[in-house]
Amino acid sequence: MEIHTASHFEESLKRDTDKIYLTVSEMAKRDESAIQSALTALIEFNPKIAYAVILRDRFIDELETKLDRLCLEFFVRQQPVAGHLRFVFAIIKIVRDLERIGDYAENISRQIIFLVSIDPPLDRTTYIDGFIELGNLATKMFQDAIDAFVQRDPKSAREIMEIENKADVVRAILNSKLTALRQQEIIPLEALTPLLTIARRFERITDQVKNICEEIIYMTTGEILKHQGSKELNIVFIDEDNSCYSQMAEGIGKSMKLPQISFTSAGCTSAAAINPRLRDFAATKGIDISKQHPKTIEQIPDIEHIEIMVTLAPELKNIIPPTATKAIKLTWSIRNYCQEQPDIIAQTANFEKAYSYLYNQINELVQAILGVNNDKQAKK
Repeated sequence: MEIHTASHFEESLKRDTDKIYLTVSEMAKRDESAIQSALTALIEFNPKIAYAVILRDRFIDELETKLDRLCLEFFVRQQPVAGHLRFVFAIIKIVRDLERIGDYAENISRQIIFLVSIDPPLDRTTYIDGFIELGNLATKMFQDAIDAFVQRDPKSAREIMEIENKADVVRAILNSKLTALRQQEIIPLEALTPLLTIARRFERITDQVKNICEEIIYMTTGEILKHQGSKELNIVFIDEDNSCYSQMAEGIGKSMKLPQISFTSAGCTSAAAINPRLRDFAATKGIDISKQHPKTIEQIPDIEHIEIMVTLAPELKNIIPPTATKAIKLTWSIRNYCQEQPDIIAQTANFEKAYSYLYNQINELVQAILGVNNDKQAKK
């Protein structure tokens, strides 16, 4: 009788896990199709394909809801322990990553629809090769990760994770090229942000694939890779038009070369270009801001994941979007030293004052962050 009961339990367990595996695989196939279709729509500039990706995203969302229900039922019915408990926890996180990948493909498609509407039409031959390389890299990583999931292969998952760094490099090169094309007026201003957003979304897909691989390793071996070392913390500086002192703050932060902290900047509106005198001044401090470009708050990718938002004038603190509800909001009252001065000597003196103020503020903030992280590690 005990043997029969054990056999019945094992059959029930296998039936439930197989159902979850099949549903995850179905969701992954829809994601893979969405990524490939979004890339095809970009290459062919085909709005019909882009619209199809957007409309089909609801099927991915439905599968997410179904998997949430299946995982809950698995908890209740099987009361899993050990390996099976790891399995269901990993599945819940993988499903979140798959849903986000679907969202990225949808967002890429929305950007394409806008780009197609630009008149005169864009000359895609000047930049498309970079997108093809990045898109193919993201697609291949995703396909291999799903194969590793189906095969329950932690070795392959580790190998796939190593490729993610290449995506960062490809995107950085592509961003530089797009910015240069804009400066040469080969692509219009209104096309720059959508193109940069598409590059960011393809690169973010590879980030999510890396997360999936971490969960595969946890699920199959019990090894936890998440949060090993310090999680990158995101800081954004906000001013009026992102042409000057927020760019200076971003440059100062990046010059500190802290792998645990990411810096960016934005404005309430977007200027046509960064103050050219600021570029020259920053270079005298060993800070290269030549690859930075003005953008608005709405153009910050994944703003809901920003941890710290610093407004550089008191009147700007109320313009932080509601999507950034989890962010710590700070205000630094800095005079607008970047206002254009006819006298370059006076302008440089103002830059020096702004630089000194921002450097000290950023340094103190960074030291506080690192101190909190060290305290957290010490308590573990």
